[in-house]
Amino acid sequence: MEQLENIEVKGRASKTGYDRDLFGAGWNDPDRNGCDARNDILGRDLQNVTAKPGTQGCVITSGTLQDPFTGQMIDFIRGQGTSTKVQIDHLVALSDAWQKGAQHMSPQERLAFANDPLNLLAVDGPSNASKGDGDAATWLPPKKGFRCDYVARQTAVKAKHGLWMTKAEHDVIQRILTIQCPGKEALPTTG
Repeated sequence: MEQLENIEVKGRASKTGYDRDLFGAGWNDPDRNGCDARNDILGRDLQNVTAKPGTQGCVITSGTLQDPFTGQMIDFIRGQGTSTKVQIDHLVALSDAWQKGAQHMSPQERLAFANDPLNLLAVDGPSNASKGDGDAATWLPPKKGFRCDYVARQTAVKAKHGLWMTKAEHDVIQRILTIQCPGKEALPTTG
């Protein structure tokens, strides 16, 4: 809760000037392991993972996701028309970040934000689409048991990257952490 209380609360800035490409074109390799962030997250979050031979495990071709948003098991198979079943969600959406401080970041800081494992999670594609660029005041995972972790990670991401929250967003997160997640004092710092 201390981390939440240290995040500035103010109004949402204009979306004017927002462009996804301001956060980098495509996925980067933030940990310099030779794999892009998308494949790193698939490798981290899927079970029974297989990778394309000869890629040092950097091209995930299949696996199973226990979706944190819905609780459903989803089979991931890389390919046109199948890869979208599992998407990599920015827990703090890029557009939301833009409206809450990222417009003041340098291009390198925005690239780091967009590829930060703390802010990335493999999830059900349709749920990710329904979330859009919503914050905790406008969208929460359908699986109520994941909401504590969800808002805790959003809080940690915003604190780490110096982003602010709206009052409505702050109040929802505070209520969830206080009422639904007693004892959730330690918020994550890494993904």
